[in-house]
Amino acid sequence: MDAVVKFTSQSQGRDRILRATQYACALSVYLLRNNPNNKDLVAKLKSLESNMSAGRKLFRLGNAINSIEAAKRTMQLSDRVLRLCLTAANVTRAVYFICDNALWARNVGLILNIDKERWSLNAHRFYFLSLVMNLTRDVYNVLHLMVQNSRDKQFRRKMNEHLNESPDVAEVVIPQLDASLYLLLHTLKSHPAVSLDTLKNVCDLFIPLDRLGIYPLNAGVVGFCGLVSSLIGILTLAQPALRMKP
Repeated sequence: MDAVVKFTSQSQGRDRILRATQYACALSVYLLRNNPNNKDLVAKLKSLESNMSAGRKLFRLGNAINSIEAAKRTMQLSDRVLRLCLTAANVTRAVYFICDNALWARNVGLILNIDKERWSLNAHRFYFLSLVMNLTRDVYNVLHLMVQNSRDKQFRRKMNEHLNESPDVAEVVIPQLDASLYLLLHTLKSHPAVSLDTLKNVCDLFIPLDRLGIYPLNAGVVGFCGLVSSLIGILTLAQPALRMKP
């Protein structure tokens, strides 16, 4: 119970619960949309989804400043690739939050003279760029860990044993490809924080891809990806050991 109270007392925790609820509603609406008996339930779920989205926008009012501060910290990283990727991700995320805050102000009537569609499009563009930079960081970390594992004698012995135990696979698949796949899977399995962060960013990426029209998807896929990403976010926030660092 104490862990639940601690989690919900954090602004990020509340936001991720609202986000998970929002996308769970979106997925449920898609799955129930063709059943006329669920018409009232679908209407309620749509209303709840809208309320969750509005609540999240309110909680995100100060996130632009947090992202700018995070960018200042990542600029001090010694690794050039991580410094570039994380700083760019935080800066573009800050601009995304600024656009999002402007849209919130437009929706509540505080600002009237802005083009809602244009600002929404720009928000998704910067969100997309932020995710691309985060995914680039993930790929870089995975490759770095794979190189480290490949140099480990104990791991190389296990990999050779694996290849020798799978002669059929080795005959069909190029041995180097089989070894690389084994190395990749072992790396992802032994570093769950990297695996979860990569999966989360991949799921999140489909959302702006759909909104920008780059890769149109149905509402069910978007809802599913958003729900999976949100659940991973809740898990990594509740279990700091599973959180990607830096």
